[in-house]
Amino acid sequence: MSYSVACSTFANMRAENDGAADSDTTSDISCEEGKPVADLVTYSLLDLYSGCGAMSTGLCLGAELAGIKLETKWAVDMNSHACESLKHNHPSTQVRNEKAEDFLSLLQQWKALCNKYVIHGSNSLASDLAQASNDDEKDENESLPKDVFEVERLVDVCYGDPNKTGKNGLWFKVRWKKYDASQDTWEPIDGLSDSYECIKEFVQSGYRDSILPLPGSVDVICGGPPCQGVSGFNRFIKPDDPLTDEKNKQLVVFMDIVNYLRPKYVLMENVVDILKFADGFLGRYALSRLVAMNYQSRLGMMVAGCYGLPQFRMRAFIWGALPSMVLPKFPLPTHDVIKRGLVPNAFSRCLVAYEETANKHLRKALVLEDAISDLPEVQNHQPNDVMEYDSDPKTEFQRYIRLSSRDMKGYSFEDATPKKGQLFDHQPLQLNNDDYARVQQIPEKKGANFRDLKGVRVGAKNTVEFNPNIPRALLSSGKPLVPDYAMSFIKGKSSKPFRRLWWDETVPTVVTRAEPHNQAILHPTQHRVLTVRENARLQGFPDYYRLFGPVKEKYIQVGNAVAVPVARALGYSLGQSLRGEFVGDQPLFKLPESFSCMGQAAATGSSVGVVEAE
Repeated sequence: MSYSVACSTFANMRAENDGAADSDTTSDISCEEGKPVADLVTYSLLDLYSGCGAMSTGLCLGAELAGIKLETKWAVDMNSHACESLKHNHPSTQVRNEKAEDFLSLLQQWKALCNKYVIHGSNSLASDLAQASNDDEKDENESLPKDVFEVERLVDVCYGDPNKTGKNGLWFKVRWKKYDASQDTWEPIDGLSDSYECIKEFVQSGYRDSILPLPGSVDVICGGPPCQGVSGFNRFIKPDDPLTDEKNKQLVVFMDIVNYLRPKYVLMENVVDILKFADGFLGRYALSRLVAMNYQSRLGMMVAGCYGLPQFRMRAFIWGALPSMVLPKFPLPTHDVIKRGLVPNAFSRCLVAYEETANKHLRKALVLEDAISDLPEVQNHQPNDVMEYDSDPKTEFQRYIRLSSRDMKGYSFEDATPKKGQLFDHQPLQLNNDDYARVQQIPEKKGANFRDLKGVRVGAKNTVEFNPNIPRALLSSGKPLVPDYAMSFIKGKSSKPFRRLWWDETVPTVVTRAEPHNQAILHPTQHRVLTVRENARLQGFPDYYRLFGPVKEKYIQVGNAVAVPVARALGYSLGQSLRGEFVGDQPLFKLPESFSCMGQAAATGSSVGVVEAE
């Protein structure tokens, strides 16, 4: 491999570049072009730490636009509500609600079972099933004692401790004869020594249906392993050796799964802090693991707003590709963006952006009004998770985001198309009575926040203080109108508590919590926080994408997601690589003009940089 500082690229030194014209652009495409689905080769995708499936959704949409059929075959996440959302929107996906390390152990056990019962066709359990029964088979018609249960079939498998026995192992979910699914139980494999035929049938059927991936059967692995050890909220942060921190363990597990399954491609996403914390230790570790596994690799930092969203949200992405495959490039921005945030100096060459002198022809930056101005007005208390639109879309973004899954060319979720006119999850987190009373007194104007409430004044150095000439206002509950935590937040210098967003603004990033106490999340003109659907719009979720769980859990799913348009652009890059379209050693490429179906009118010809370090 050769190493290039640009996008920290480790790539094969290919002879194919000899005589080939270097290019950083791709041929133009149309959303209507491409072969019929039946004529496309299907590539399989495993979504690790999947959440509700935003990353895989975007990858599948983008790959299709490049003429590649990518299907989310498997997904794994610990959040049961996120798994329910993903399963609803991807009904053909095998969704597993479990820890990633248990999933890896299960894959290893599953391979052994497949070797035994499929590859070698064994008819017995042999020594790995302790205390095997030598009893004669019972006649099926023979009646059983009341306290004896007979296995009808096996319906699922897992590795872990589902019965909380204190011991991990391989377990099967059993359907008992004369009982329905509500009576299914998890049983350890060594407790099923009389049921080897059931195990054999389950394994053979599961192998045929690919209920679990085997080494070499996965084309793409994507995922965002949580690295909570780099968070500023972690009181026990370990900068000297981050991998000894249990909160960073999942990065190791992610790479271990990659090493076991050996997919053609890997795409890992994470917060930019992995490139800042401890001199970028965790980012360097991820790159080094891929290179040590003989993968080509490439690192890039992408800004969600650069791909047509009214939020900034910078994230780090790492591509991995087997030596036999074409290493994907990073797609250059399609939209201008309102600049925020800092770029890690050590990785400044990894920012996915145009050079300052380049002729960018970016589309106009999107703002809040572009994304949510067509949504119906709702109250602080809105119990219905399904409602009707009450107006037509007003912007190109809104027209696009309302498209059905078929119109977005998404193969993985054809069955999830909603009925015409239905709007899902347009619900705000209901504020308590005191907070609702406070929000009602926040003026409906740009920049309004708790500082506009009675009795607050701004003193020296933009620090808030109570006005001594005005008695402290109280709510009907007896609580103060202006709470102490708002006055003391960031030593009184912050204007975020109870701040309204405004129509011509963007948000720094969509958050997982909807409380207005220390962040700007109030609707511009309604007395409430942004709804789940409004946050989902800011993340680029299509309106057909329905979420499950309590309202608080839905906010978490949306806030933790990869912005769908970013994943869509990366999916197009993946598709181009699978087709062998990329030539040259440049790490970035320009998306075709017709790629951005959700852009604003025409290019602005802006000469402003995509993003700058502040």
